[in-house]
Amino acid sequence: MKKTAILALVTPLLWYSCGKKEDHMKINYPETKKTDTTDVYFGAEVRDPYRWLEDDRSAETAAWVAEENKVTQKYLEQIPFRKQLKERLQELWNYERLSSPFREGDYTYYSKNDGLQDQSVIYRKNDEGSEEMFLDPNTFSKDGTVSLGGLSFTKDGKLLAYSISEGGSDWRKVIVMDAQTREILEDTLTDIKFSGMAWKGNEGFFYSSYDKPEGSELSAKTDQHKLYFHKLGTSQKEDEVIFGDTPGQKHRYVFAGLTEDERYLTISASNSTSGNKLFVKDLGTPGSEIITILDHTDSDTGILDSRGDTLYLVTNLDAPNQKVVTATIASPGPEHWADLIPETENVLNVSTGGGYLFAKYMVDAISKVYQYDYKGQQVREIALPGVGTSGGFFGKEDQEVLYYSFTNYNTPGRIYSYEVNDGVSDLYWKPEINFSPDNYMSEQVFYNSKDGTRIPMIITYKKGTELNGKNPTILYGYGGFNISLQPSFSTVNAIWLEQGGIYAVPNLRGGGEYGKKWHDAGTKMQKQNVFDDFIAAAEYLIDNQYTSSQYLAIKGGSNGGLLVGATMTQRPDLMKVALPAVGVLDMLRYHKFTAGAGWAYDYGTSEDNEEMFRYLLGYSPLHNIANDTVYPSTLITTADHDDRVVPAHSFKFAATLQEKHSGENPVLIRIETDAGHGAGTPISKTIEQTADVFGFTLYEMGYRTLPVQAGNQSAEK
Repeated sequence: MKKTAILALVTPLLWYSCGKKEDHMKINYPETKKTDTTDVYFGAEVRDPYRWLEDDRSAETAAWVAEENKVTQKYLEQIPFRKQLKERLQELWNYERLSSPFREGDYTYYSKNDGLQDQSVIYRKNDEGSEEMFLDPNTFSKDGTVSLGGLSFTKDGKLLAYSISEGGSDWRKVIVMDAQTREILEDTLTDIKFSGMAWKGNEGFFYSSYDKPEGSELSAKTDQHKLYFHKLGTSQKEDEVIFGDTPGQKHRYVFAGLTEDERYLTISASNSTSGNKLFVKDLGTPGSEIITILDHTDSDTGILDSRGDTLYLVTNLDAPNQKVVTATIASPGPEHWADLIPETENVLNVSTGGGYLFAKYMVDAISKVYQYDYKGQQVREIALPGVGTSGGFFGKEDQEVLYYSFTNYNTPGRIYSYEVNDGVSDLYWKPEINFSPDNYMSEQVFYNSKDGTRIPMIITYKKGTELNGKNPTILYGYGGFNISLQPSFSTVNAIWLEQGGIYAVPNLRGGGEYGKKWHDAGTKMQKQNVFDDFIAAAEYLIDNQYTSSQYLAIKGGSNGGLLVGATMTQRPDLMKVALPAVGVLDMLRYHKFTAGAGWAYDYGTSEDNEEMFRYLLGYSPLHNIANDTVYPSTLITTADHDDRVVPAHSFKFAATLQEKHSGENPVLIRIETDAGHGAGTPISKTIEQTADVFGFTLYEMGYRTLPVQAGNQSAEK
């Protein structure tokens, strides 16, 4: 809704009336201050009137957030079935959930959630099968907003380092514990970000972090990652920098690991989310230097394992779909590599356990798993329980039994045990959930994008659904950073399916479903391919009567939030509802916040050159909101502690959309407090947000009672 005079920072105009058109409540949005802020890129002036919303520490921004949340909550409160959705979500979510077990020392560990616990609890069993609660993250804070990040045990299982996140922030604290007595051993380590913990014996562990930035720790740029060694019993101030402080060399991401025999320290260093340098240090040789395996970032390469002087690596160097190679510590460079598991036409992911390698392939986004020995001989194809996604098959070298998970869009995740020597799988755990998978079906279709590229899409819905163009449908996508969307069950999506909803997921370019070439086809100057793929998916669903524009919602988070923002600004007529979550929406400035500069491989930056600037400006959601345009009903979601994709993206997008949008469709922003980019969000918050998002979606499609069953369009509308 366009504003004519913007005089005050935030004017709490919270007057509402019920409009007759589609029974919508008319909204007067908070008036948002505009400034004359202008940037110049290659001679072109670009206005940024809501730049002040980037200051996450200001009282002005806090006041704006509060007023926007008031408007949003007032609108959502009118939805008659919002409470029903929340209650059903609580019922559906209230079932026991387990992770795959893993062995450490004398115990088998796993996480378990009784149902509605905000955070899952770590349990363990001894060899006699006696269970005990080991670590309960629900005790970290009263409101469940402090979550467990990662766990790392010493090889003998006697010591543990675990990280915690406060309010969803990527900044972590690390706590060291005696795993046998559960006694905290020393002062908490602080200001650690994007890091695992790799133990060197029981002496101490390696971790990575940045220098604390000047300004806001939630939005200020972090640009130089360093690898440290923390010696147990010493102050963090004494921690030695192992890698990353060489003058003139900058790496935004530095990660360390140790091979299972603890002989080799492996170091990966990169400046972007794609491509890494690789180094190794022989800890078994006193005084050994760090050896370079790869001194360029033309590939994604990592060390899987070692046996004596032999290193086993997985790489996409000259192999876009990845392969496994071997090298020796004396000659580790790529010119000396020997193929162990060659590249195939399908994308490879590899794990180790039980003295074997497990090659996990994606075939049109569906899992296939093969077992290999360390000589590269295939032992067997593993018979999976069905068509879907399998994960796991990892463990210690001496384990005879490993575990793996299996799921798809309508099958809740199950855990299976696997005997590595005879290849026998047994059901280890099955969830007891109040949901009937047999009532639903998934089908994979293929459609052509704008340029003719063939794109796969999996569509899930209730059996018997009539394809009449009137089914409420969510089209979900991501399309970036080499991330693959494989079929998996979601409690969130189960309630959508219960209401007769269709859930469609295309495997867009920019993802990793078909390897490096597929990823690259959706990056930088080819990013528009991703949006074209998504638009073509929507058109396929409409053309084939799964749904129509009146009943279509598009949804995505993070890079997927960018996808939704770009799609709704390019084709606002295509959908009824847009749901951009924690999105990257200002493509001219994304690289100036936290670790955003590391996303340049996928996006390029506005500072690269004029051509790249013009390309980004051409699709940047924030900069392509047009005056007096009818946009779909929009519910933007973000969080005040998101230091991955800072909430300023969503703030500025919401303010601009509210200013320029015309028509009766609401444009709202829901800002979660004490939450971050998504990981570790308490279940109670997730349930509330899901009820709001799905309630808003159905309400905007015209429903005034829940659809209740598939194809039932007789509900009051």
